[in-house]
Amino acid sequence: MQVSITKMILAAVTTSPNRNVSGVPVFYAETEEEMVEMSVILSRVLEAVAHDMGNGVYIIVKH
Repeated sequence: MQVSITKMILAAVTTSPNRNVSGVPVFYAETEEEMVEMSVILSRVLEAVAHDMGNGVYIIVKH
C-alpha cells in the first residue's frame, strides 16, 4: 500500500521577511527572479505545483 500527501500546501516562497506566512516552511528570496526560480525548483523536487498568489508570495501545492 502506497501513502502519498495530496491537496496540501507544502511551502511558501516570498521576497518579504515581513510577510505573515505560517503553517508551512517559508523560503525567503532576495529578488523576484530568485523567488520564481526557487518556486520552480521546489515544485520539481516536491512533485508539486507553484502558484503565484499575486501578493509577493508563491505557494507550492501538492494536488
